[in-house]
Amino acid sequence: MSNRPKPGLPSAEDILRFIEESEQPAGKREIAKAFGLQGADKIALKALLKDMEDEGLLEIAPGRAYHKAGGLPKVTVLKVVDIGDDGQAIASPERWEHAGPPPRVRVIERGRKGALAAGDRLLARIEARGAGHVAHPMKKLARGTDLVLGVIHVEGEKLWLKPIDKRQRYDLPISDAGEAKRGDLVLVEKTGRPPRITGRVTEILGDPFAPRSFSLIAIHQKGIPHRFSHAVHEDAGEVAKLDLGDREDLRHLPIITIDPADARDHDDAVWAEPDPDHPGGWRAIVAIADVSFYVRTDSALDKSARARGNSVYFPDRVVPMLPEELSTDVCSLVEGEDRAVIACHLSIAKDGALKSWRFTRAVIRSAASLAYETAQTAHDGEIEHPLTDTVLKPLWGAWGALAKARDKREPLALDLPERRIVLDEMGRILSVAPREQLAAHRLIEDFMIAANVAAAKALEAKKLPVMYRVHEPPSREKLVALKDYLETFGIAFTLGQVIKPATFNRILERVADEESRPLVMEQVLRTQTQAYYSPVNAGHFGLSLGSYGHFTSPIRRYSDLVVHRALVRGYGLGPGGLTDAEVEGMVRTGEHISATERRAMEAERDTVDRYVAAYLAERVGTVMETRITGVTKFGFFATVDGLGGDGLVPVSTLGTEYFRYDEAAQALEGEESGTRYTPGMRLPLRLAEASPASGGLRFELPEGGAPGRFAGPGQRRREGPGGGRARPIKRRGRPSNIRHRGK
Repeated sequence: MSNRPKPGLPSAEDILRFIEESEQPAGKREIAKAFGLQGADKIALKALLKDMEDEGLLEIAPGRAYHKAGGLPKVTVLKVVDIGDDGQAIASPERWEHAGPPPRVRVIERGRKGALAAGDRLLARIEARGAGHVAHPMKKLARGTDLVLGVIHVEGEKLWLKPIDKRQRYDLPISDAGEAKRGDLVLVEKTGRPPRITGRVTEILGDPFAPRSFSLIAIHQKGIPHRFSHAVHEDAGEVAKLDLGDREDLRHLPIITIDPADARDHDDAVWAEPDPDHPGGWRAIVAIADVSFYVRTDSALDKSARARGNSVYFPDRVVPMLPEELSTDVCSLVEGEDRAVIACHLSIAKDGALKSWRFTRAVIRSAASLAYETAQTAHDGEIEHPLTDTVLKPLWGAWGALAKARDKREPLALDLPERRIVLDEMGRILSVAPREQLAAHRLIEDFMIAANVAAAKALEAKKLPVMYRVHEPPSREKLVALKDYLETFGIAFTLGQVIKPATFNRILERVADEESRPLVMEQVLRTQTQAYYSPVNAGHFGLSLGSYGHFTSPIRRYSDLVVHRALVRGYGLGPGGLTDAEVEGMVRTGEHISATERRAMEAERDTVDRYVAAYLAERVGTVMETRITGVTKFGFFATVDGLGGDGLVPVSTLGTEYFRYDEAAQALEGEESGTRYTPGMRLPLRLAEASPASGGLRFELPEGGAPGRFAGPGQRRREGPGGGRARPIKRRGRPSNIRHRGK
C-alpha cells in the first residue's frame, strides 16, 4: 500500500474480514466503531479505505457501504433471472461491472414460494452461505424493462435486433453485441432512455432457424422451466423403486389405453362391460396413473411439478411436468406392465346418467396400448384385432350411453380443426395439415369427462376441497359484440334471454352457408370467457356441467395431482393425501396453475405459427388462395386455405382511396369503389413476407397497389403502421381451450 497504517489502525486483512463477517452493511462509521477508533485514527481510516479502493481490494456500494472487490454488497438491487425446479427464485445483481458472469443468488422468500417471477426487481440483503450467497428480500421494486428476445441483423454498418414478439413492431439498435453475430438468436437488455434506447446482448441462444429451434424460442421467451435439477432426478429415481403396496387387483380385466400414435406417456386406461343388474346400463372403470403415490407434497419432485404447472407439447419435443423416470416409465400405463392407478369405478345408466361411483387404489396390467386410428379401424371392422369383440365393442356401447347424456345437456359444440405439424427425423417440416378427429377421440373424451365429474362430486360429498375447472358464462360486453356480428349474417340474437351453451349451438345451426360456419364458430369461441382453476365453484359453462374438476391427467397437469391427493385423503387410501397446508393454499395454487396453463398454450400456439411461417418461407412471392379471418381498422388478416397461419394485409397496400372500417360488420369498405373486405371472403393474395423467428406472415394484393388510407366514422386520416411497409401484427389469441382431452 502507498502509506503504511499507523499504530492502532486495523490492517487491510482485518477490515476485509470484518466486512465479510458483518451481518449489516459496513460503512466508514461502522468500521470505526467496530475497531474503537477515535479522532486522528478515524481520519487515518478514511485514507486507508481510499487506498484499498484504489488497489482494487474494496468497492463502495450505493449508501456508502463497502464490500470486497468483485463480490456482492450486503444490500443491493437484484433482478430475478430464473425460477428453479423447486419454485425458488434465482437472481443476479442488476449492475455487474466485473470480469466473468454475474453471480446467481438464491432468493429466500417469506412464506410460500411463488411471489416472485422472472424479471422482478428487489432490494435485498445478501448473506454468505457455504460457497455462495442467498438473498433476503427487503423491498420489491418497480419492474424494470424485460429482456427482449430477437435475432441480430445488419443494416449498413450497424447491428439491429429484430424482436421475436410480433407485438414489438420496431427493431432495436444494438450498442453492445458481445460475441453475438448476424443471425444469432439472443436475449437483449434495453439500455438508455427515450429517445435513445439501445440494446445490450446478455445471452446468445444460437441459430433460430436450425431444425427444432422454434420450440426453444418459445421456451426462452415464456420462461418455461425445461431442465430438471439433480435433486429432482435423484428423488424420481428413489420413488420409482417403491413397492406398490396393498391395492385392489384389477390385472384380470382387459383394460386398455387409447392415445395418439406418438404418445410417450399413457396416464389413463378404460374398460367397460354391460351391467348385469341394470339392463341397458354399463359398468366402467377409468384407471388413472397414481402419481400422488410417487410425488409427495413438498418433495423435490412436487416443488418442480408445481413450478411447471403442466407439460408443454411442441411439434418437436415435450417439456414434461415430471421427469422421464416417472412420466414415461413407472407412472405410464404401458402395455403388459403392472402399474399403480387410482381407479374410478362408474355405474352408468342406459341414458348415460352416472348412477354411482367409487375410487380405489389399484394395480392394473394394460392389455394393449392402441393408437386412436387403430382402435377406430378395429371397431369399424376394417382390420382384425383380438380385442375388438371383448374390449372395443363394450367400450363403444358404454360410450353410446354417455353420448346420450351429453346430447341431453347440450354442451358447446364447436368443431374447429387443429393444425398438425409433421416433421422428418432431422426436425424439418414435411407437412402442415388439420388434425383428424375420429369417433375414438370423442369416446375417450366422454369417458374422461364422466370420471372428472365423478371426482368432483365425490369430493363434494366428503366435504373436501375441489380444484374445479371453471368456465364462466360470457360477459354482456362480448354478447353485445356477437349480436352486432350476427346481424351482418341476418341472424337475430336476443340479449335478454338466458344464455346457455345450447343457445350458441342453435345459432350455428342457423348458418346455412358452409363457408361462413367456421367464421361464426370462431366468433362464438371469442365470445367465451377464459377457463381457469379455482377451489371456488362457478360451474363449467362450455360443458354445461355444475361440478367439474380435472382428475384424468396427473402426469401432465398439476391440477389433477391436487384432485388425486384430495381423493386419497377423502377415501383414506394411504400415503400421499392432501395436507392441511395445501388446503389453505388452494386459491393461490389455482391462480398459479391457471397462469402456467396460459403460458403453455401461448408457447404451443406461437411455435406452431413459427413452423407454418417456416413452411411458407420458401414460397414468398407466390400467389395463393386465402380466406379472410379477421378485419381491423389497419388492415385484414388472411389464412392460407387448409394450412393456417394468419398474415396481415395492411390497409396501406389496398390502393389510393379511403377505407372506412365498419366495426359491427368487421369490414373495410372503399369510399369510392365500394370494395369490401369481410371475414370469410376468399381471395388470392401474394405472400410478401414469412418470418419463422416470429411466426409472422404478411400478404399483399396480387396486383400490388399504392398506399391506401383509412377513414373512420366522421373522419379522414392516414392509417397503417409506419405508412409504408408494415410489420406482421399478432392477432388477438383465442380464449383458453375449453376442450378436455387434448393429449
